[in-house]
Amino acid sequence: MRLRIVAVLCSLLVTLSPAAAARAAADPLLDQLAAVPGLTVVSETQGTGYRFFVMTYRQPADHRHPRAGTFEQRLTLLHRSEAGPVVLYTNGYGLAASPRPTQTEPTALLNANQLSVEHRFFTPSRPAEADWSDLTIWQEATDEHRIVSAFKSVYDGRWIQTGASKGGMTSVYHRRFYPNDVDGVVAYVAPNDVVNPADRAYDRFFDTVGTAECRTALDDVQAEALRRRDRLVPRVAADAAAQGRTFERTIGTADRSFEMTVLDAVWAFWQYSLEADCASVPVAATATDDEIYGWIDTVAGWMFYTDQSLEYYFPYYFQAASQLGWPSLKFEHLRGLREYPGLYTANSSLPAELRRHHNPLPMVDVDFWVRTASQRMLFVYGENDPWGAEQFTPSRRDSAVFTAPGANHGANISRLNPADNAAATAMLRRWADVPAVATLSASDVPLDDMLTDRRRLDRK
Repeated sequence: MRLRIVAVLCSLLVTLSPAAAARAAADPLLDQLAAVPGLTVVSETQGTGYRFFVMTYRQPADHRHPRAGTFEQRLTLLHRSEAGPVVLYTNGYGLAASPRPTQTEPTALLNANQLSVEHRFFTPSRPAEADWSDLTIWQEATDEHRIVSAFKSVYDGRWIQTGASKGGMTSVYHRRFYPNDVDGVVAYVAPNDVVNPADRAYDRFFDTVGTAECRTALDDVQAEALRRRDRLVPRVAADAAAQGRTFERTIGTADRSFEMTVLDAVWAFWQYSLEADCASVPVAATATDDEIYGWIDTVAGWMFYTDQSLEYYFPYYFQAASQLGWPSLKFEHLRGLREYPGLYTANSSLPAELRRHHNPLPMVDVDFWVRTASQRMLFVYGENDPWGAEQFTPSRRDSAVFTAPGANHGANISRLNPADNAAATAMLRRWADVPAVATLSASDVPLDDMLTDRRRLDRK
């Protein structure tokens, strides 16, 4: 796959010495990248045993009307060997503002190359004149199909796709629409909200996760926070004002933001924490306002439901509202304490112009395909992760589901019990045609857990 010489590289060659210019011009990998139509190499970093590229790839804004406009989709490439397998990492969100070399668990296990894709409509991978109706699972799957097709002339070995959470969902959707693009999928902690209103599985999860004592403590502190609304909401408003945060474009008011954060607190606890962390939950009856406010800020983040934090997530909430679905909980223990019964929806986190009616058909279609026609799909879930309450169930065609005991949303192959770890690793190696597991040195590329932690993002 040969591509145009990148403008950035051309300008560099002009100023290089003749010997250095000759070496750069004779670089086979750069020659191949420079031959891919629409691909631009933005930067390169070299490390021990790898090269890391930040790139953009020109995509149609609407694949059904490819001449109607384009956008530049950001990619990164961790290159180790043209003969090695490639891991296609679809994270479901945006890449880091300044990407650095990292690798996913499958990449590390296979000592593979890794091609990472920023999801369409996460900035800057968004058309200048964005038509949000072009943000669908099929459009993004087609983005990935074009990328894989282009890079297969550089890498002709096996391809494995991976992602976690929404990235895991994205890998499933790509597999559904283009089942021959890759040789296998490893989807981590990927929710499967088949019928959006039928969410009793989430309520059953919260009725059984952890110990009865921990569940009671969490329910009690959640209810107590709502009882102290008159004292805690002014603190949320004051903190927002001090940080230049607003509510009007999305959630509406500080009071609505407060209630949404309290409703999220127990979910966020189990998503990010472990059962051992139950000891940190304040005792509702005796806790001070500071203790309750500080604990909720730690597990959920009071400033998440502000216009400024939510803006990054607009593409996710748009997809959830229009196609993916979202978890709906009964919150029966909070009867009489909620002021906004219809608040817990995806549309509540979007500006009015982006709110959409939900179309249930895409998720029903994907679920049916995964159950009946999929092959070589490996799913990993965490036992105590609320996002795993509704899981994908693959067919029996060389596929499997594994659950990591006691794990949260960070579940992965390494957290499985030894027998499942060995089975999952062997399955992955067989799909990738890698005879032995790589032994990573301390100088190798850092591991990426593939997760977007809203608490970490909110505190930037």
